[in-house]
Amino acid sequence: MTQAQHILKQTFGYDHFRDGQAQVISQVLQQKDVLVLMPTGGGKSLCYQIPAMLLPGLTIVVSPLISLMKDQVDALLTYGVNAAYINSNLSPQEMFNVYKSMQDGKYKLIYVAPERLMQLEFIHRLQGLTVSLIAVDEAHCVSHWGHDFRKDYRLLGQLKATFPNIPIMGLTATADLATRADITQQLNLQQPFIFKGSFDRPNIRYNQVTKYKATDQAIAFVKQQEGSGIIYCNSRRKVDDLSIALAKHGVNCAGYHAGLEGEIRDKIQRDFIQDKIDIIVATVAFGMGIDKSNVRFVVHFDLPRSIESYYQEIGRAGRDGMPAEALLLFDEKDAARIRQWISTGENPQRNNVELQKFAAMEAFGEAQTCRRQILLNYFAEYSAGHCGNCDICLDPPKAFDGTIDAQKVLSCVFRLKQTVASQYLIDVLRGKQLKRILEYSHDKLSTYAIGKDKSDAYWHNIINQLIHRGFLRVDITQNAVLKLTEEARPLLQQAQKLQLAVPRLSLDLGKKSQITAQDYDRALFAKLKHLRKKIAEQDDVPPFVVFSDATLADMADKFPESGFDFLNIHGVGQTKLERYGERFIAVISKHINT
Repeated sequence: MTQAQHILKQTFGYDHFRDGQAQVISQVLQQKDVLVLMPTGGGKSLCYQIPAMLLPGLTIVVSPLISLMKDQVDALLTYGVNAAYINSNLSPQEMFNVYKSMQDGKYKLIYVAPERLMQLEFIHRLQGLTVSLIAVDEAHCVSHWGHDFRKDYRLLGQLKATFPNIPIMGLTATADLATRADITQQLNLQQPFIFKGSFDRPNIRYNQVTKYKATDQAIAFVKQQEGSGIIYCNSRRKVDDLSIALAKHGVNCAGYHAGLEGEIRDKIQRDFIQDKIDIIVATVAFGMGIDKSNVRFVVHFDLPRSIESYYQEIGRAGRDGMPAEALLLFDEKDAARIRQWISTGENPQRNNVELQKFAAMEAFGEAQTCRRQILLNYFAEYSAGHCGNCDICLDPPKAFDGTIDAQKVLSCVFRLKQTVASQYLIDVLRGKQLKRILEYSHDKLSTYAIGKDKSDAYWHNIINQLIHRGFLRVDITQNAVLKLTEEARPLLQQAQKLQLAVPRLSLDLGKKSQITAQDYDRALFAKLKHLRKKIAEQDDVPPFVVFSDATLADMADKFPESGFDFLNIHGVGQTKLERYGERFIAVISKHINT
């Protein structure tokens, strides 16, 4: 681990490991299987990149997208780490060269798609090499409980049988309890060390507004923002219409969806990565694993289909740790359409899972409690405190003493033996004379009809708030039945009071976040960004690969004028000092002396 710390500083330019990185690296170096649950931007990549540099031989990284492979390899090369990728974009000669260099032991990391990795020819090739670690990125794709299940990932479970003595690492930013258990089973991880980091991204401000003249809302929001952004739409037509509307208002943007030619999509994505386009308007076909650290905002023009998708997509903002914005435009009609789309799927079991996940997303959109708290509780990271950096915290809805209503709901869940979903629970609370209720004698329960004075919608809202607050959870492995959590015990025992929210009528987007941004010289920051872009164009790499916005901000705060000072900047290692230090120090010195 002393060597790992040395690599962290000398190669990657970081003084300290982030939460969990040291523990994960230590376990991998002891040949243990590992499951890593960290938020986007939480530092998952270093969990396998540093062991790859310490272990003998080769580390194989399973990656889902060609563009992601290239970006990660480009970034590693700027740090002086020998890495390559193998995919269909390589010519036969380039492929031969990579294979030969693998055979000669020149690489520490090889990025490959799951489809190619599981080809018999490729497996045989690996069996003739020294492979020390296999890292499966976006590991939630192996699980049918996951939001982005892929059949090709399912084959990865065979790796443990083929390479029984090689540790396997699964990494994901988006996995609920059911998905985590399934990842472990599907990858055949043997007594894995599981690290679950905090899913909190405190630098991202969460906003939700009711959808009304959505194009005007999107334009107004974008006009208030600086830097790169992504706007997600649920249809190609909306992408086309919105990108045209934004362009008419002088926004440097492009539309991206599966209806475009592959070469055009690749160019648009590359232009966005290289800061030649400020804003991408896209379907969800865009962005999984996009390794662009300086995205400053993400807008959801339509409601996502799951909390996992939403979390992953907003996670593309603020990966450098600097302030970022997330805006969700919510419309009940959109929700109804999405439920219909999901219901028409070919696989009934999969449809059921997706409907349950969408119900959680819909509840998030309707929420009147701290949005960060809802997200964290969904991923079983129960949080009692409010975040101070979402629309609910910055413009709080009115509260009332909801203790009795909460007790009615929780007691009814208990009386029904935690075996029913929310609508059935509401039917019992409201005393409905339904056939199933009468057949099971649920009309004889003490909680039957105790909520008859309130509407379905009222109780639906209360149940959602109790889920968001961590008193109830939805078990998607059992048809979305409601389960009590340990947090519910004090409420049921009348040992706790609970404040709940009344319906919101308006939203104030003008309130300032309680999260303070780093103070730095904005004029110098602009000059450093200009230099960074110039270097990136010369080297044909994305600007953030040269240095992240966070690194430039640290320069604009500390004004390093020597190589020693420059090495103390966040994200500057020895290789980057040698490559870029002189030019950046010259700009800083000139700025100070003018």
